[in-house]
Amino acid sequence: MRNEAVQRAALIFQLLDANGNGVLDAKDFELNADRVLAVATDSRPEARKALAGSMRRWWEVLVGALDTNGDGVISPQEFEASVLDPELFGPAADDFANALATLGDPDNDGLIERPRFLALMTAWGFAAPNIDSLFDAFRPDADDRITVSSWADGIRDYYTPGLAGIPGDHLVSIPA
Repeated sequence: MRNEAVQRAALIFQLLDANGNGVLDAKDFELNADRVLAVATDSRPEARKALAGSMRRWWEVLVGALDTNGDGVISPQEFEASVLDPELFGPAADDFANALATLGDPDNDGLIERPRFLALMTAWGFAAPNIDSLFDAFRPDADDRITVSSWADGIRDYYTPGLAGIPGDHLVSIPA
């Protein structure tokens, strides 16, 4: 696994641990979904439902595959050991990627404006400079919008261990 992927996994664990107790549990996924949905009140109902459902499925897949000691929580060690395994988590990551990206497009025009992207990513807990750097890495159009598909692809890439130099790396550190 590339060092960039390890850094991405460590950051996402930190952000997923919404209650800050040092482990992941089902409540973390509910809290994260609630935070994101709180800034997406104008999203279509089916998009909101899809995001909440993807978070529940993501938790179920993670706990089923990573909770090696059966305690109902996932430690950082359990998480980092295999969270980036596309064979185990590809469908859950794909479901989540599509749900989150679609949530960013409340008018269903296939485009996500920077303020919406910033609001959703801030709700996840990412730092504003990193979010702006990520948005720019997606090469917005002249009206400062990115496509839903480019963001969904970027999310899937984030969870792919063999990739480096991807837009998602901007969330870990801002390149010079």
